[in-house]
Amino acid sequence: MGKLDKQQLQKLLSYIKTNNQIIVPPMIGYDAGVHRLGDQILVVSTDPCTGVPQEWFGWLLINYAASDLSLFGAKPQFCTINLLGPKSTNATVFQEIMKQTCSAADEQEIAIVRGHTGRYDSLKDLLGVCTIYGIVEPDKLVTPGNAKPGDLIMCTKPIGIETLTNFTLTHPKTATKLFGIKKVEEISNMIKLQSCVKEAQQLAQTNCVHAMHDATEGGLITALNELSEASNVGMRINWENIPIQNEMLTLKKQFHLDDDQVLSLSSTGTILAAVSPASKQKAIETLKQQGFYAHFIGEFTEVKDRILIRTGKKNVFPLTAKDAYTELLATNE
Repeated sequence: MGKLDKQQLQKLLSYIKTNNQIIVPPMIGYDAGVHRLGDQILVVSTDPCTGVPQEWFGWLLINYAASDLSLFGAKPQFCTINLLGPKSTNATVFQEIMKQTCSAADEQEIAIVRGHTGRYDSLKDLLGVCTIYGIVEPDKLVTPGNAKPGDLIMCTKPIGIETLTNFTLTHPKTATKLFGIKKVEEISNMIKLQSCVKEAQQLAQTNCVHAMHDATEGGLITALNELSEASNVGMRINWENIPIQNEMLTLKKQFHLDDDQVLSLSSTGTILAAVSPASKQKAIETLKQQGFYAHFIGEFTEVKDRILIRTGKKNVFPLTAKDAYTELLATNE
């Protein structure tokens, strides 16, 4: 996948100057930034979009960044858009993607303020970048660094759902052989699960959660490690409680993935959240109203160890993700 490793990224961040207006500066594990604008608190998120099904490019472009912003408790309000492509890109491609983008922005009531579109010899594929910002009330701000010892770890959707859906859309013949026609149709209609805007906002508004993180690139492994590190807590994860679809297990067998790779699969739209035991029922009800089921897969601990329990045995939770998303989608039919 595309992200730099922790050491390389930390080196880049070291060049950034501090500013007393910044509440949440650029940090590893934080997918949005927060700063003051007069008396208001502004949340900002930016995300690229590339290598996805073209018919969903614009929708994903908006929802990737909108999801990250919503995980901080803010409502997306304004955005800027960059649409870039190879020199050979036909103008009609940009037009279709822009229609998708505007439709997705309208769904979220996001105003597009500015953008840039261009074709360049140096690019080999379509690339979009969306920056979204919105205002949040101080008491509704949620960050990945506020998980507490004793908090339950809640997972909102099956692991690898993004990988499974995008693989099915880009490899329909292989997917049909593996899952059958009916299941392929069902999975193809799951693409909007790659947004967590509505459920993240509801969880924040009802004060159900102390911290949230999207299980995007690097999946469950990256998200949980970043939550643990940002909050300075340990964790105990129960393998048997992790939601994994049968079709994902089929992909695992087909492409000889190991367990760590499954837990690392990009799962954009899946929220990992820290929920106090007292708020468990409220969190369950909040998700149910949005049509989702709460999976409680472990807890954060005061002891800093990161443990994965499987069939009663303690193992060290993987510290490094092995996300096979790119390799799976690059597979030939």
